[in-house]
Amino acid sequence: MTKAFVSYHHKNDQYYREHLAQLAMWDGAFEDKSVLVGDIDERLPPQTIRRIIRDNYLRDTEVTILLCGTETRFRKHVDWELKSSMIDGSVNRRSGILVIDLPTTASTSWHAGLPGEKETIYSDFGGGWFSLEHKHQYRERYPDLPERIIDNLMKPGVQMSVVPWAKIENQPQNLKFLVDATARAGVNNEYDTTLPMRMKNHNPLNALAGLGAC
Repeated sequence: MTKAFVSYHHKNDQYYREHLAQLAMWDGAFEDKSVLVGDIDERLPPQTIRRIIRDNYLRDTEVTILLCGTETRFRKHVDWELKSSMIDGSVNRRSGILVIDLPTTASTSWHAGLPGEKETIYSDFGGGWFSLEHKHQYRERYPDLPERIIDNLMKPGVQMSVVPWAKIENQPQNLKFLVDATARAGVNNEYDTTLPMRMKNHNPLNALAGLGAC
């Protein structure tokens, strides 16, 4: 069974994380090797938390599953987990990355970047597949995706999927296919890791909203 690490915004998206854990536990979609709430003392220095996640959790996984909600792209630990999943370190190895777009986001699109995905996951789709060429097109279609993910969706040769939650919510066989295919793809993916790691949690939209508060 493919071993996977789940990266997500704990405060906003815990419900979806728990549902995914049920699919892993009851339906055998993947072996869950993730950090659980309470596993790591959040009072530790950020670099210590990052090292613990990288060396104790990511080291034994083949896939990182990103649950993408409305504020996921602003979370520093999510960004660290993604970048650590994209490189071969002294302890952890490079992984495949599967993005699951949650119902809370503004996206109505999907990206089928894995071999056999169109036929397996979207067999009911009538056609009309097309490719995006520019970053602004990705941002328009996936306004809540982390910049690091968009950079790699655009990079030739990187095989990665962005799948709607509805396609896996009650379909563990779809999730298992995507996780297994992502693991195979991750072995050969040469990711774009040039974007600097996020050093703090910051949502500029919230900051702007605060300017008008009274």
